[in-house]
Amino acid sequence: MAKRNFIKQFFKDKKMVGAVSPSTRFLGEKMLENIDFNASKLILELGPGTGVFTDEIISRMAEDAVLLVFELNDNFYETLAARIKDPRVKLIHDSAEFIQKYLDELGENTKADVVVSSLPLMVFPEKLRNAVVEASHNCLKPKGKYVQFQYSLQSKKLLESKYKDVSIKFTVKNFPPAFVYTCNKG
Repeated sequence: MAKRNFIKQFFKDKKMVGAVSPSTRFLGEKMLENIDFNASKLILELGPGTGVFTDEIISRMAEDAVLLVFELNDNFYETLAARIKDPRVKLIHDSAEFIQKYLDELGENTKADVVVSSLPLMVFPEKLRNAVVEASHNCLKPKGKYVQFQYSLQSKKLLESKYKDVSIKFTVKNFPPAFVYTCNKG
């Protein structure tokens, strides 16, 4: 059912949904393997789609952690809102470029430990892509981590221009195969 809904959303809005099928658990493992969930008290997830990574993050995060989930697609947002009832999770029906607005609501100078992004950056118009990457970088604590997957290496230069350290892993156990960027803020 989730896969059929994902395909429907892809054909409905190709500028915001970057794949024809949800991510696999193998990609999820690669995305989350370098995150210290015990030390991460504020986690942001951008573009969760059907919530494949969201469920894994919730199962791993500390009891006192908070997860802000940004989903702009109406259908995906409503599906997640109906399903996710964990009090540590706040679903936000807005664009990831407005991260700071929601962090300010949590308190002055609030910064995230980790940002996990499934947004199809290279599908976005350049202005939006740059705004999302900038907002993600600015919202992180020093030594914070930004984890992003993409289906190509086109985002490499953009991410290297923002982050001190960028490592890339590849997995064929996803359709399509994907690159996982793990970026550390200096």
